[in-house]
Amino acid sequence: MTSPSQRYRITVTPIEKDGLQCSGRCTIELEHRAQQDWMRLLEIARRQTGLSGDERAAAIVATQLLHDLARRHAQDPTHPLTGLQPQLGEVLQALEAIQQAP
Repeated sequence: MTSPSQRYRITVTPIEKDGLQCSGRCTIELEHRAQQDWMRLLEIARRQTGLSGDERAAAIVATQLLHDLARRHAQDPTHPLTGLQPQLGEVLQALEAIQQAP
């Protein structure tokens, strides 16, 4: 595992149905310090079958975000994300198994 020095900026922008420019709040941005090198994980995931490219990227980013957040609060048994840690570990293991499949 790499040190938590990987920093990412995550941007979410809606795609408008009518093709017109977005009005109002059009972008949500956040920064995240990650335990893993997401770019490496995404590169490895390109070999995965059963998911589209967007689905693979979404699965990796979502699980890594939740995993990092749950890990940061692991010492607080009352934090809502602490209870998710075992399930997130299982999901990450399943994704890794898919990545290693021939």
